[in-house]
Amino acid sequence: MSNFSPDIKEFLEEKVDLYNRPNFIEDDPIAIPHHFELKEDIEISAFLVASIAWGNRKMIVQNGFKLMNLMGNAPCDFVLNHKESDLKRLDGFVHRTFNRIDLVYFIRALRNVYLCNGGLETVFSGSVTGISTQPAIHHFKEVFFSLPHPVRTLKHVSDPSNGSAAKRINMYLRWMVRKDGCGVDFGLWKSISASQLSCPLDVHSGNVARKLGLLTRKQNDAKALAELDLNLRLMDKNDPVKYDFALFGLGVFEKF
Repeated sequence: MSNFSPDIKEFLEEKVDLYNRPNFIEDDPIAIPHHFELKEDIEISAFLVASIAWGNRKMIVQNGFKLMNLMGNAPCDFVLNHKESDLKRLDGFVHRTFNRIDLVYFIRALRNVYLCNGGLETVFSGSVTGISTQPAIHHFKEVFFSLPHPVRTLKHVSDPSNGSAAKRINMYLRWMVRKDGCGVDFGLWKSISASQLSCPLDVHSGNVARKLGLLTRKQNDAKALAELDLNLRLMDKNDPVKYDFALFGLGVFEKF
């Protein structure tokens, strides 16, 4: 049972309207895939950028654009058609603990996803349940690491079945699935419904959710995500993750 008051929904709806706008894009990691038009370029660039989306937002965006430049600003072509010699241009790339070793495996794994598994949308959509994309994230990780891989790289793809809130992949799925005409999320994937998405739970959205009575659990883990998802679905069962704009905006921009 939710603990939030009825006016919380109205308050959050106003904040969604405020932050779910194109000017939100400028300083957000989603800015990078917005530079592409081809579906595969968008979903590959978005996946790579979402994978390094922790820490300072300015640095995330800066390194995201740097990564696209290293790939010739043609991420799909680079993933599918690169030669071993092309991977040398990735030398020196690093974002916090994500380094060249991880990036090279990500490139190889993405090629395997597209050439042998039907692409990112196909891999994710195959294991979605009626109300959750979390089993699909677990399945995706299994497919993604089906090639020989560095053990160190496993930590860069979260798994809800191990208790993780999987913030970055849930954010990625929001980008790919939600389609509301506001110019932020892409809505490229038709095989997954926005009603099945989970909120990208991080320190900002978690703290705001607790202050608003939407979340009681102290840790930002899979159990907390399930609690938050339940309450967000009570407010809008068809598009619960739109409230991510409100929770994140309140936390980051308004220091709520």
